[in-house]
Amino acid sequence: MKKLSKIAQVAFFAAAFAVLFSGTADAYIDPSVMNYAIQAVAGVVIAVGAAAGIYWRKAKKKIDKSLGIDENRNKEVESDDIMLDQAEDKQDK
Repeated sequence: MKKLSKIAQVAFFAAAFAVLFSGTADAYIDPSVMNYAIQAVAGVVIAVGAAAGIYWRKAKKKIDKSLGIDENRNKEVESDDIMLDQAEDKQDK
């Protein structure tokens, strides 16, 4: 595991100290704060879901490769050739 720099360690412990030993605050919380909290939670859920999907596909690809499974084996592939009908070609002129 990568070690944190001294500055990062001091910042972490300063933040932890401030959170753990802070007093109570008599403050007004605006009702719109809940809207921001919901957006933050939704953003985290979406980001975690996207990351999980990416890693799931990578893991599945490795497992399929190790087991010799080809997911494209039975798929039909169309050619990229474009064929024009001569009647349509004459109408365009």
